[in-house]
Amino acid sequence: MTRYIKTAKNGVWAVLLLIVGLALPAATFAQDLATQADGLTGNAAEGKLLYRRFCIGCHGIEGNGEGDNAQWIDPKPRDFTEATFRWRSTPTGTLPTDQDLFDTITRGVVDTYMPSWEPLPPQWRVDVLAYIKTFSPKWKTQKAGTPITIPPEPPQTIESVLHGRQLFDQLQCWKCHGPEGRGDGPSAPTLTDDKGNPIKPYDFHDGTRFRCGTTNRDLYKIFMTGLDGTPMPSFADILKPNDAWDLVHFLRTLQPLVKSQSRDEWLAYEKTHAAEIKPIGAGQ
Repeated sequence: MTRYIKTAKNGVWAVLLLIVGLALPAATFAQDLATQADGLTGNAAEGKLLYRRFCIGCHGIEGNGEGDNAQWIDPKPRDFTEATFRWRSTPTGTLPTDQDLFDTITRGVVDTYMPSWEPLPPQWRVDVLAYIKTFSPKWKTQKAGTPITIPPEPPQTIESVLHGRQLFDQLQCWKCHGPEGRGDGPSAPTLTDDKGNPIKPYDFHDGTRFRCGTTNRDLYKIFMTGLDGTPMPSFADILKPNDAWDLVHFLRTLQPLVKSQSRDEWLAYEKTHAAEIKPIGAGQ
């Protein structure tokens, strides 16, 4: 490092010092935490340089979600120092798998300022993930949870939809998401995340994809893992697998912008049974 500083001129040495200074500390933890996703092994030393190029503006130099841009961002960037992640395949309260985090980086988070980083080479994404894990000691003291088992999806029948609708009412999902799934339930204005920031329930009516993906399996996974750090709990101790699938099928009926067998079944039923259908939340 000294040799390069002595030969640099016109202030270029300062840039070289910055680059070398950023890279050297990372080398000491490059192999501390095993990180594997998408068949690749992450290198935190490389990931640190990539993080400072692409991520630091929002997530901050310390990974605490307080980058220079964070003050203008809503919802706020993830605080990696807490190692609390919403989109996981693992049970509530456990760390996500490396693949979970890799998928989030790749997919991005819809309706937020977190873009899809799929244009970056997969190795870069795994390297960034390896560096992100250095921000919290939890990755050294805890193992990732075991991914939940997602059983095969049963047929999308009107019986499944009606039972899901009943569960949506009984579990009072409508108090946050609204009777029509617009995210405007009576509790919606009071909701906050674990840092006290206001948080909006998902709007099924206008939404076409979820922040964790697009498929019915993705939606099922939300029920059974919960979204840690938010008011959305895990229903793994309450819902049996078939109940969760019924709830998935009903929620699809709330999405006019998404083509689904469940919505077709509901619309056909609604035409012939309108007089029998009670409004959601009517008994509360």
